[in-house]
Amino acid sequence: MVKEKFELSKFDEYREDNRREVKSARGGLPNSLWDIYSAMANTYGGVIILGVKENEDGSWYTTGLRDVSVIKKFFWDTINNRNKVSLNLLREADLEEYSVGEDYILVVHVPVADREQRPIYLNNNLFDCSFKRNHEGDYRCTRQEVQSMLRDQTRKTVDGTALPDISVSELDQDSIQSYRYALESKHRGHPFLQFRNGEFLVRLGAARKTEDGSIHPTKDGLLMFGYEYMILYEYPQFFLDYQEHLLPNVRWTDRICSQSGDWSGNVYEFFKRVSAKLILDLKRPFKLVDMVRMDETPVHDAVREALVNCLVNADYYVSRGVVIS
Repeated sequence: MVKEKFELSKFDEYREDNRREVKSARGGLPNSLWDIYSAMANTYGGVIILGVKENEDGSWYTTGLRDVSVIKKFFWDTINNRNKVSLNLLREADLEEYSVGEDYILVVHVPVADREQRPIYLNNNLFDCSFKRNHEGDYRCTRQEVQSMLRDQTRKTVDGTALPDISVSELDQDSIQSYRYALESKHRGHPFLQFRNGEFLVRLGAARKTEDGSIHPTKDGLLMFGYEYMILYEYPQFFLDYQEHLLPNVRWTDRICSQSGDWSGNVYEFFKRVSAKLILDLKRPFKLVDMVRMDETPVHDAVREALVNCLVNADYYVSRGVVIS
C-alpha cells in the first residue's frame, strides 16, 4: 500500500543517537544496507530511508526508486535468506512505501533485537560480520563484543548466577553494612532492612538460595560487595580505575584503583569513593524547599547517574576495565 504523504518530521524521534540513515538506492538495494540493518538491530534500532540523499548542509532530497515492487521483492528475499542475514526481525508493516510527488521511497523500520537474538550477523560469519552503530557510523564488532552478546543471550542472566564455592560471609561486610545505611537513609523503614545479611542480599539479587537451602553470592553480588582478589577468580580482567589529571607534567594527581590493596576494590566502594570526588567541586547554590536547604542540584544527580550507568553497563569479562579519567 502506497502512502501519499511523507514528512521527514515524522522520524524526528530517531535523531537521537543518529538512528536515521538515508540511501539513494536508485541502482537497487545497496550492499551497505545489510551492514546498517545488523548495526541498528544490535544497538538501538532505527529507520533506513531508501530513495533519499543528503545534501552537504544536512538537508535531504528524494532521488526516487525505480521498480519499487522489484526492490521490495528482492528486499524480502534477501532478509529471509539465512545465508545472508542471520535473522529477519521485520514484520510486513515495518517496510512502508511512500509517494513524494512523482518519486517513490521505502522506509525500513529496524527494531532492536532481543537479548536472546543478538548478535544479528551476515554471510554466516558470526565473528567477522556482526555490526554495531556508533554515532554516524556502522562498525564491525570485535570478537569480545560478539562474545559479550552471546553471554547475554540466556534468559537466566550471567550476572544472576549463584557462585556455590563462595559464602556470603566471605564478602566485604563493611560494604554490605554501608549499603544498608545508604538504603535506610533514602528509604527509611524499607522492608529488606529487617533481614540478616544473607536474606538481605537475596532480596537485593546479590545472592541466591541453592537447592540445599544455603545462600551464595551471585556474580552481581560478588562484583558489588566482594574483595578484588575474589572478583578476579570469576572476572580475570576486572579492573576499576579513577585518575585525576590537574598538572601537565604529573602522570596523575589523584588515583583510586581497585588493585591498590588498601580497600576492598569492589564496584560499590568504587562508586562511593569516585562519586564523592566527581561532585566535590560542583557549585552548590543556596536553595530552600519547604524550609529545608537543598545542597545538591540536578547536575549532582546527572554526574552520579552517569557513573552508575558506566558501572552497571560495563562488561567485566572484557579487558581494560572501567577507567574514569
